[in-house]
Amino acid sequence: MTTSSAPVLVTGGTGTLGRAVVRLLADRGEDVRVLSRSGAPGTVRGDLATGEGVEAAIEGTRAILHLATTLRDDTEITRTLVQAADRAGRPRILYSSIVGIDRIPLAYYAGKRTSERLIAESRMLWTVQRITQFHDFIAMLFRIQRFSPVVAAPAFSFQPIAVDDVARRLVELLDADAAGMAPDIGGPDVRTARDLARAYLAARGSRRPTLAFRLPGTRFRAFSSGANLVPGEPYGRITFEEFLETDAAPTAAPRDSHGTTEA
Repeated sequence: MTTSSAPVLVTGGTGTLGRAVVRLLADRGEDVRVLSRSGAPGTVRGDLATGEGVEAAIEGTRAILHLATTLRDDTEITRTLVQAADRAGRPRILYSSIVGIDRIPLAYYAGKRTSERLIAESRMLWTVQRITQFHDFIAMLFRIQRFSPVVAAPAFSFQPIAVDDVARRLVELLDADAAGMAPDIGGPDVRTARDLARAYLAARGSRRPTLAFRLPGTRFRAFSSGANLVPGEPYGRITFEEFLETDAAPTAAPRDSHGTTEA
């Protein structure tokens, strides 16, 4: 693979997905700029909350991988990024989003939908990749119950995917000419949350029982209907059990279903 000499900017490059993407890009010889508020060694300073330094960080890049997220709503950081990119030469932008955001009524998902729209209405060449929940997120759901005698799991299914599989897909999209909404991707298996809980406990040598629970409301019904799943041939290769074999994640919970990233 011959890469362009122009840099690629990664927002959220210090987060769960961002680190994997940056590693892949660096391994193949890309000039990578990692945007961060702190401007720590190995990063370029830029604050998506205020806009300070963002335009300068974008200047001269050929593409932006927008992986940064916030606790509640990505709208404003995405708006800041799009406006800065429009002034700084309009490089291509790739955005990591979530499967089912147009069918599951969560406030955080509404911000993702708005972010997709802002990118689609920009004057840049753009690609949006929707992804199912990360293995890391599923493990976190059970890890935070480590002091509970019973591990509770929602009575619906997930199709978790490995961060490394997602990073590989985003790099593929960076090389592709296709633009717009990319086909949704998910992990190799659709599994009930309770089954995943049992796998998590088995990997840690725990014999604690599991309990499936249901909640009223449209959100739970949307997940129960499979709105968070990807029909057809799966993209991901790494199973949840394979992830658990190497998982050394901290006990702190990631900010969202795609891991902690820095805005």
